[in-house]
Amino acid sequence: MAGYLVSDKRKVTTRRFIEMKQKGEKISMLTSYDFTTAGIVDKAGIDGILVGDSASNVMAGNSTTLPVTIEQMIYHARSVVRAVDRALVVCDMPFGTYQIGSHDGVKNAIKIMKESGCDALKLEGGVEIIDTIRRILDAGIPVMGHLGLTPQSINKFGTYAVRAQEEEEAAKLISDAHALADIGCFALVLEKVPATLAARVSKEISIPTIGIGAGNGTDGQILVVSDMLGMTQGFSPRFLRRYANLNSVMTDAIGRYVEDVKNCDFPNEKESY
Repeated sequence: MAGYLVSDKRKVTTRRFIEMKQKGEKISMLTSYDFTTAGIVDKAGIDGILVGDSASNVMAGNSTTLPVTIEQMIYHARSVVRAVDRALVVCDMPFGTYQIGSHDGVKNAIKIMKESGCDALKLEGGVEIIDTIRRILDAGIPVMGHLGLTPQSINKFGTYAVRAQEEEEAAKLISDAHALADIGCFALVLEKVPATLAARVSKEISIPTIGIGAGNGTDGQILVVSDMLGMTQGFSPRFLRRYANLNSVMTDAIGRYVEDVKNCDFPNEKESY
């Protein structure tokens, strides 16, 4: 359904995410990192926008999410917030801002919220960071959890392969999901886990699950916007569906512009003062 046909124009909140799960309404999410893109994504009717630490890859060209700083995340989140009227805006807490301990975690969470104006934060991990999440929640900041493949732990995993395929890791993921829901997280991202496991978790916990590479049994889906629009071409995991090929469109348009400039066809008389 096109954005202009969305009947409910109210601002999406964390509470509405939970209500959508209760009603059986699927939740749509995409990433955004800049004002222009976020405005388009919001007007198209998206429910939630994640200002992901994937900005490290998409915007800065890093091979992992680890190098992105809190200042960079605030910059991207502030740009997105300025463009958005309806969608819930969630910002990733970058690597190193909450793993040290709960004191630093709360301090950095407050900094991001105050300086970006976003609606909620996302943290990667389960019971290992539960005390930090509890204190952030106690400070009045909504938290979205993230289990399965957690890119900030890539050096620990050593691979971006599907997680929780073995019984022990699957059992821990289920336990972590319950712990995050019980403590008060409003939603949970499940990344690159078996579809049957994601569906089980989605049925067992009261908060919505947002899948990426986790099958269709989750309560919602998220993709990186530049991937689903076909701006990037080298990244082609099984879970990625490209809804456009903007790489080709942009390359063709820029090529025609270059040709027109070289041939003195641009600007023409009507385009001049």
